[in-house]
Amino acid sequence: MLNEEQAKRYVRHFVLKEIGVQGQKKLLNAKVLVIGAGGLGSPAVMYLAAAGVGTLGIADYDSVDVSNLQRQIIHTTDRVGMKKTLSARQAALAINPDMTVHVHDTWLTPENIMDIIGDYDFILDCTDRFETKFLINDACVLAGKPYSHAGVLGWGGQAMTYVPKKAPCLRCLLGEVPHHAQTCREAGVLGAAVGVLGSIQAMEAVKYLLGQGELLCGKVLTFDGLSMNMRVHNMTADPQCAVCGKDPVIRNLYDSREDYEIEPCEKKGDDR
Repeated sequence: MLNEEQAKRYVRHFVLKEIGVQGQKKLLNAKVLVIGAGGLGSPAVMYLAAAGVGTLGIADYDSVDVSNLQRQIIHTTDRVGMKKTLSARQAALAINPDMTVHVHDTWLTPENIMDIIGDYDFILDCTDRFETKFLINDACVLAGKPYSHAGVLGWGGQAMTYVPKKAPCLRCLLGEVPHHAQTCREAGVLGAAVGVLGSIQAMEAVKYLLGQGELLCGKVLTFDGLSMNMRVHNMTADPQCAVCGKDPVIRNLYDSREDYEIEPCEKKGDDR
């Protein structure tokens, strides 16, 4: 049963036939992990908290810097210097105190990621570097965890959703890790662009948890803020994919460890 406060808070959900009271109960019982409390993670955390996801995990290793505030709207000027996980947790609970927020203040590695994602129903990849994105992808494929990927550069970006046994993964789309790809620090990024893609990720999580709507499975959504074009392209699974193909060569995260490695000097300074 929902209590009186919950009945008031989620009343706009109750009138949506895809949610209703039973759907809201599903959200309240769900566990979602947001990896990256930056530009993409900010709207994702805020909307998931507002939607009533009962347990939210937030994983990040960095602290709030004044340069983050141009796009990472979950953080505020008075929290500069605070750990991003703690700042994001504070913001989420300010929106919705009727939830549990776990923080994972750590750099993701092949050694720890499986334990971190293990308890969650859905994962959001809100990170910036391809090395981390491929680590998340491979971990989710091996663990059988559904997740939403998004990436942003400049005025636009892309998003897709992986569901085990039902959709191709990030390696099917990109193949090898583009180690020397341009970052947001080098190319710049508009705050509203990460807001659009992070909100799409939150919507994908909610749809998955409710079992409603059509996910971005086998599809890639691309968004160009300058032209205001948003398109969805079909993608197919790669039978030769190293992690989800018919004869995968990556059977544990140590088989492709070099794909996930980032130079130590690059580990600080969040670009998301």
